[in-house]
Amino acid sequence: MDTSDTRQVFKAAAFLVLTIISIPANIFVCYAFLFTLVAEHKLMTADIILCHLSFANLVMALNRSIPQTLTAFGCKNLFDDVGCKLTLFCFRIFRGISISLTCLLSTYQAVLVSPATSKLAPFKARIPQYLWHLMASFYILYSAININAALNSFASFPNNTIPPYTYNLQFCFVSYPDQIGFVSGGLANFFTDLLFIVSMTAMSGYILLLLYKHSKKVRSLRSSESGQSGARAEVKASRAVVTLVSLYTVFFGVDNFIWLYSLTVVRVAPLLSDVRVFFATIYTSVCPVVVIFTNPRVNSKLKFSKPEPLASQTENSKSNV
Repeated sequence: MDTSDTRQVFKAAAFLVLTIISIPANIFVCYAFLFTLVAEHKLMTADIILCHLSFANLVMALNRSIPQTLTAFGCKNLFDDVGCKLTLFCFRIFRGISISLTCLLSTYQAVLVSPATSKLAPFKARIPQYLWHLMASFYILYSAININAALNSFASFPNNTIPPYTYNLQFCFVSYPDQIGFVSGGLANFFTDLLFIVSMTAMSGYILLLLYKHSKKVRSLRSSESGQSGARAEVKASRAVVTLVSLYTVFFGVDNFIWLYSLTVVRVAPLLSDVRVFFATIYTSVCPVVVIFTNPRVNSKLKFSKPEPLASQTENSKSNV
């Protein structure tokens, strides 16, 4: 790598840090939940979502952070055309799985903290019942949306001439034959992401509203120690979910804003493409760190928190994130 190229130096350092954090952190989160599954023979709904979310983030890091890091350090010809298609397809699918599961997590937490008279109350039983059906539908949705981009992925072009309407990922290219395919593919991803972002933002706003109302009633909860413990666990879980949603909205908001801008130009500047990819990938590092420090089942494996009494653990298991 030519160290005189400032952009390449910063790119290499940024993606190297993301890789060093995201891969071990996501592996650890998956291990913690799988260990719990083996030990207790079950996982709570929120834990299943978080475990699958960490797996999605891990696949994203393997398919994007590592190639970007190697490319920034000067490695070339990482993939052939087939490798590019598979790598891009996996990244696009699990990127969609990441946003849809974050939305599902915020929705489920909103359902858990909603009062029994709320219109969301019936979903307390329905979401766990249809959880795997929902996850399968996410895979089908993002496979359908991104199959065209995967088919238009290439490792290189003849004479190294990059045609118009091409996304340059440095290690692979996504080239569309015309402006219609270029714009329609981008808008399909943009509006799908926007739907999930608006939904998770609405659910997070609802959670914050309930937490505000809860703060006014906290004195009455002190009369019951068990009620206080359960309420505290519920509040911690809700705050963790709101934190994840807020971070996701910021990171992927920047990603989608740049993506939308790129649809208005024939050739996307390499620097702009690098910034977009960085913000599309940073969540894979931040998400597991938040989970490690906020989820009792996970941070107990690192002994970040003292073991809770059995009764308290039973109360907390229903909603901790």
